[in-house]
Amino acid sequence: MTRSHNSSTEGLNKGITKSPRIALIMGTALASIALTGCTSSAPRADASFSKAQVALQKGKATKAITHAEAAVLAEPRNASYRALLGAAYLEAGRFQSAATSFGDAMELGDEDPRTILSYALAKVATGDNASALAQLEANQNVIGAADYGLAVALAGKPEQGTHVLVNTLRAGENSAKVRQNLAYAYALAGNWRAARVMAAEDVPAHELDARLSSWAVMARPEAYQTRVASLLQVSATGDAGMPQYLALSNFPSSEQMIAEAAATAPVELAAAPAEPNDIEKAAFKPAPAASSDKADKVESIDPTVAGILAATGQSKPKAAPEPAAKPAPKPVRVTASPSGTSGSRFVSKPVVQKLPATKSTTAPKRVAAAPKPAPQRRMALSTPSADTHLVQLGSYSSKVEAERGWKVLSAKFPQLKSHDVVITQAEVKGKTFFRVAAAGFGQSSARSMCRTVKAAGRGCFAYAASNPPAGAVDRGVRIAARSR
Repeated sequence: MTRSHNSSTEGLNKGITKSPRIALIMGTALASIALTGCTSSAPRADASFSKAQVALQKGKATKAITHAEAAVLAEPRNASYRALLGAAYLEAGRFQSAATSFGDAMELGDEDPRTILSYALAKVATGDNASALAQLEANQNVIGAADYGLAVALAGKPEQGTHVLVNTLRAGENSAKVRQNLAYAYALAGNWRAARVMAAEDVPAHELDARLSSWAVMARPEAYQTRVASLLQVSATGDAGMPQYLALSNFPSSEQMIAEAAATAPVELAAAPAEPNDIEKAAFKPAPAASSDKADKVESIDPTVAGILAATGQSKPKAAPEPAAKPAPKPVRVTASPSGTSGSRFVSKPVVQKLPATKSTTAPKRVAAAPKPAPQRRMALSTPSADTHLVQLGSYSSKVEAERGWKVLSAKFPQLKSHDVVITQAEVKGKTFFRVAAAGFGQSSARSMCRTVKAAGRGCFAYAASNPPAGAVDRGVRIAARSR
């Protein structure tokens, strides 16, 4: 048995030895199978991107990070994926990683003002006010004034921030967001009297002291991370930075690789001239050295080098040029989009960001569809008391009666005059109604408003803008308040 087994083994070995091509084919086939398996197990970049979008929209930051990191790993030079990853990090309170990812997105060509603002906020949260201010000031003309003013105040220049916000109010943008951002900027500047007066415009009297007390805690110089986390309504966590394997420097562009290859390519030297014969040696006489008390010493040059220099017409070796210093990254300057486009529009509530698609480093045969915009929930400054909730004040049988009802209500409750009215058609048990609601509230201020209305003997209830009451036929017609 043993002998026959050995014979079989020897025969198999001989067969492989005599047929190396068969072994090569088998090895190639196995390798192909293995590679195919690895490729199929790795998720596609666009699939990971879509999953990250959904997770981020639902507020599942950890899951969003996992999918966004997979998308970036699959397409490392895609600015949209980098920006989405930054938003996921920001949602998780990982400010260092968020700043790196947003910075990479801008380096790859992302010029969306919200990306720049998010980068600035992340930098402020890490204590790097200089980098934040550089980006903010370079893009002042395209960032909303309300957001720009408060961001500058957070970055260590509260007086400049209040100046911007005061001018914004004087220019006619008299909204709750501008007023509350100005109040907060006053608090950061230490002007508590002005902060109280401005905050009282929108914060109920019984909540005013609590609001100012919280601002006093966050106004301390060392609380820069707490300020940003509170503003974005996230919890700051320990962050060692983005994983090294995702670093943009690991994935240079084709232009960078070509430049590096050219810089490190060996220099071809000209052939040395032939050794002179005896006649040439006899004819050659060295020039006499100049007689001087401070005569320079003659440097000895290697014969081979001397021959190369003679062939190229040089008298002495040239010093190698010093490498140019790497320029510091310049702030991204964004030009406003043409009228009618949404490129330069900036809002402070949760938004769906339109991220620019980056150009691929290699030209594919088929052009893939651009990824859908990423819902970035923390891409802008948000004031907790502004524009997340509505209060429904009445229901009428016709739109005309609804409009008339709003006039009566806004006259009875002056605090409603600065809020937009939303009239929504609804179908309930086969009947048509027109609901009247006031917009522009936060959760707490909406409940406070309803308590005031109910105390006067009228009906009222608050609801989130993302979860309107059942039966609505459409999202309603919103009419801006006249006082704005």
